[in-house]
Amino acid sequence: MANSPLLDGPSGARPQKFITWQRFVVYGCLIGCALFFLFPLYIMIITSLKNIDEIRAGNIFVPTMHPTLDAWFKAWDSACTGLYCEGIKVGFWNSIKITVPSTIVSILVASLTGYSLANWPFKFSEGFFSVLLLSSFIPYIVMVYPLVIITRYMGIFSTLPAVVLVHTIFGLPLLTLLFRNYFASLPGELFKAARVDGAGYWQIFFLVFAPMSMPIFTVAVILQVTGIWNDFLFGVIYAGPTNYPMTVQLNNIVNSATGGKAYNVDMAATILTGLVPLAIYFISGKYFVRGIAAGAVKG
Repeated sequence: MANSPLLDGPSGARPQKFITWQRFVVYGCLIGCALFFLFPLYIMIITSLKNIDEIRAGNIFVPTMHPTLDAWFKAWDSACTGLYCEGIKVGFWNSIKITVPSTIVSILVASLTGYSLANWPFKFSEGFFSVLLLSSFIPYIVMVYPLVIITRYMGIFSTLPAVVLVHTIFGLPLLTLLFRNYFASLPGELFKAARVDGAGYWQIFFLVFAPMSMPIFTVAVILQVTGIWNDFLFGVIYAGPTNYPMTVQLNNIVNSATGGKAYNVDMAATILTGLVPLAIYFISGKYFVRGIAAGAVKG
């Protein structure tokens, strides 16, 4: 009985206190950074819920006691975006028409290219990959005018297909790098086993690799959707006045006004413009880090 381990007292590491000075510093810094970045959003939201008289009275940090959504309805349906007073809804649907095909086509092409470079090497494949990687470091502004000439000769300048084409081209280098590194990090035995079983190029991609690659596909979707949706330069150059995306129309709302400045409408339009990428980050943000880390194991 004297040798019973139950009489020797507790064993193992001593439980640590939940609140320590290290955790206090870390969480304090995190909370401070979060408040710093959320404070402008707070100002935007409460300003969009005020009427113009409350805004002119000052007290920008104080929420209104009589919130109204009139500014939101006006920003969406009847705000003037330059020559037209149809609200930001027109730009919303233009952004949808640009973002969806650009994202799908660029991800499909980049995933197949990365899969081919990682598992089906061909002659000069490394040189091709080096050129593709180098092109991702070329500033966008260098290619603006050549693409204007190309889209004009193709007969699609000042149309939505021109913007889709440009976004697809500029999204390929980075996405190809991500997919190539991700597919190279997968166990080579999977590819060899599929080949032994008689699977071909398309079967291995769609039945073996694609189901295992949801994290990197999520990363690609987040990068493309946020990048394309938030773009201003390509939209204002290649879309044409009747096809402006949401960001260009937001700029027109903020910078063009008759009479007094409607700050509540500006804030509502800004929040509406950023809702889509914000929602995507909230829904799939945890997969973003997982996909980036998975693609960084092996290059």
